[in-house]
Amino acid sequence: MDMISSSIFINIGAAVLLVGAGWLAATLVKRGRLGNVKAQANDILADAQRNAERAKQKTILKAKEQWFRTRDEQESRLKARQRKIDKIERDFLEKEKKLLRMENEFSQKTSNLNSKERTLQEQKEALRTKEDELNRVLHEQNLALSRISQVSLEQAKDLLLENLKRDYKAEAAQFYKEFLDKSKENATRDAKKIITMAIERNAADHCVETTVSVVPLPSEDLKGRIIGRDGRNIKAFEQATGVKVIVDDTPEAVVLSGFDPVRREVARLALEKIISNSRIHPQKIEELVRNAEKEVDKLIWRGGNEVIARIGVGRVHPDLIRILGRLKFRSSYGQNVLQHCEEVATLTGAMAAELSLDVKLAKRAGLLHDIGKAMSQEEEGTHVQIGLKVGQQFKEHPVVLNAIASHHEDTPKTSLISALVACADSISGARPGARRDTLDGYIRRIESLEKVADSFDLVSKAYAISAGREVRVIVQPDKVDDAQANLLASDIAKKIESDLEYPGQIRVTVIRETRAVSYA
Repeated sequence: MDMISSSIFINIGAAVLLVGAGWLAATLVKRGRLGNVKAQANDILADAQRNAERAKQKTILKAKEQWFRTRDEQESRLKARQRKIDKIERDFLEKEKKLLRMENEFSQKTSNLNSKERTLQEQKEALRTKEDELNRVLHEQNLALSRISQVSLEQAKDLLLENLKRDYKAEAAQFYKEFLDKSKENATRDAKKIITMAIERNAADHCVETTVSVVPLPSEDLKGRIIGRDGRNIKAFEQATGVKVIVDDTPEAVVLSGFDPVRREVARLALEKIISNSRIHPQKIEELVRNAEKEVDKLIWRGGNEVIARIGVGRVHPDLIRILGRLKFRSSYGQNVLQHCEEVATLTGAMAAELSLDVKLAKRAGLLHDIGKAMSQEEEGTHVQIGLKVGQQFKEHPVVLNAIASHHEDTPKTSLISALVACADSISGARPGARRDTLDGYIRRIESLEKVADSFDLVSKAYAISAGREVRVIVQPDKVDDAQANLLASDIAKKIESDLEYPGQIRVTVIRETRAVSYA
């Protein structure tokens, strides 16, 4: 029992020892591991502290670099701004100095002006005093003169004014004569040179246009075919063309009469086609008239283009070319208007070249100056008014518009080119053979010229000679001297310009003749 008990106790003791040894061993193991963990933790913590310190140092360095960079930029901006401020301040000081100088000058000028004003006021006062004294003396002298001559003051004043007026007029007439003679001599010499050179460059042929066209016939038998049964063919033709057909005793010819040259040309072409056609009836006549109208339209377009190409005026609106081409079939006093416009453009361009003006613009103004005549039969108003409206419609140059409006003196000329256009227009119309004149028109122009000259008080008799190109005026020699004769010639010329319409120039000659007769 004791043995068993002792063994049990031994076993128990051994077990306890084993357990204690195991616990001790476990404790020792745990303590070793814990030490390692702590050591590792301490190492990690130390590394973290070192990394944090390095990151902190880097951050501090970056922040310092950024601060220094920002500081440098701000300093640069401040320096630039300071330079601008310094410049503005210098400019301001300079302006201030200028203002001070100007203020000093203004003050000095004001002082001078005040001084001059005071001096002027004193002179005015002295002059007024002298004037009062002079008036008093003159009044006393006039009274004394009136008592001596038995003439009232009003009568004496009238006599004095009349004498002064007569003396002044005589001096003015003499001065006008000398100035006019000298100016005419220089201007006439230069104008003749320019106009002669312009005319020499332009040798234009003239053919007088009429209001009738003669169409030749191959045989007399065609007259009956043209008339048709009961006159239906000729009626249809006249209705389609608006032109009168005259079938008379003229051998192998038919006369077309009409005031519209375009319609007359259409009728001429249509009649030539009708003559060559074997069948003539109203329907065929209307068809041939329509074809002739198309041909005339082509002729109008070609005529306008050819003139523009020959003259060289630059680009022209197509519609304006057609209007210009219609002038090919218009006439004025028997003169073809398109040829007249081409001649005026050439003359204007030549004279503009001599005067160093814009040649192309001058030619354009000369070419378009009578553009209103192309539409004068379709619209109301003069060809000048219609031409001005057409020019404004196509936005022509103001110089061209003024040349159109002023070439007949309807409006004042605003440029030298307008004056050249008017001059070229007169030259073209005054050329021998350029225009046809009727006997009635000639007689009316002669009578009008003589009537204008006779309307002046100092004129005894006036005669129009040289087909109305010159007016010779005979004056009373005891009432008109040589100087006044020049004034009278100028006044008569101005009145002719304002009252009459005429092509070219009219010369006014004043004749003053004194004859002394004695018998022995």
